[in-house]
Amino acid sequence: MHAVGYLQSLPASHPEALLDLTLPEPPLRPHDLRVRVQAVSVNPVDTKVRRNRAPQPGQPEVLGWDAVGVVESIGPAVTGFAVGDRVYYAGAIDRRGSNAELHCVDHRIAARAPRDATDAQAAALPLTAITAWELLFDRLGVPEGGGAGQTLLVVGAAGGVGSLLVQLARQLTQLRIVATASRPDTQAWVRELGAHAVVDHHQPLRAQLAAAGVPEVHHVASLTHTDQHWAQLVEVTAPQGRIALIDDPTAPLDVMALKRKSISLHWELMFTRSLYGTPDLAEQGRLLARVADLVDAGQLRSTVTEVLSPINAAQLRAAHARLESGQMRGKLVVTGGWGG
Repeated sequence: MHAVGYLQSLPASHPEALLDLTLPEPPLRPHDLRVRVQAVSVNPVDTKVRRNRAPQPGQPEVLGWDAVGVVESIGPAVTGFAVGDRVYYAGAIDRRGSNAELHCVDHRIAARAPRDATDAQAAALPLTAITAWELLFDRLGVPEGGGAGQTLLVVGAAGGVGSLLVQLARQLTQLRIVATASRPDTQAWVRELGAHAVVDHHQPLRAQLAAAGVPEVHHVASLTHTDQHWAQLVEVTAPQGRIALIDDPTAPLDVMALKRKSISLHWELMFTRSLYGTPDLAEQGRLLARVADLVDAGQLRSTVTEVLSPINAAQLRAAHARLESGQMRGKLVVTGGWGG
């Protein structure tokens, strides 16, 4: 089968950063769906792994987690799926990735793709939807339909996770949503997705929040550059508030600064359930099914903003370079079949 992978960690601009490969078909585990992949999206985790995880000699690393495709075969322990189902999922970080014609995924972390979404629209959703859902409802602890009288600050709201988080919070809670974005196009984007107010994270936050009628925030979702904003986030968070983050700070965070206000700190990694085989593993499949229903009902929209085609090493190298530019709005998808 065709696949895209790498043999050594190289800059995205290098012609061998990602290579077109021919690999054996993946073996089917008891809980697996074997999926013929029709579209993939690229996330920051793809670029981080490419830069930092060197393959074993002679064993190419295949990246990719978000995918949409059609089920070709199922393992003996699979329930709820059949050959021919169109599915979407974000995969597991400790298994070979989805940048391949055929890919195996545990059925418990997959769901049928939104009926009315194109392959590109569906492929943009899983990883960011799971991350945003778990961050909002599991880590920050906001109940569905709850949050009245409280404010959620989303730092870096125009990216993939932020674009879903703003929508979920607007559609499924009563929170007031303040999004951060620094460019006119990204500010317009997050307003369109449902943010009640927008502030610039390159400027002091407290004064901007006060001008927007928000003296303090009860929940913070810090999605990027947390170490750069840390002191300000602690400053604007209300006593007994919650801060959740998904990025990898390059400088230590002063967690003692949280003590005076009894602020709690939460990490979100959507791969935790699959990495540890947690008893609630199937929650990811269930929440993806719920997201698909919300998309089909017109309550959530896909955040795909750029599409490349076909799926090959050249297009995926271009996608990695685009993500590493730091200028992305929404999600980038690669689709259109497999080509050299």
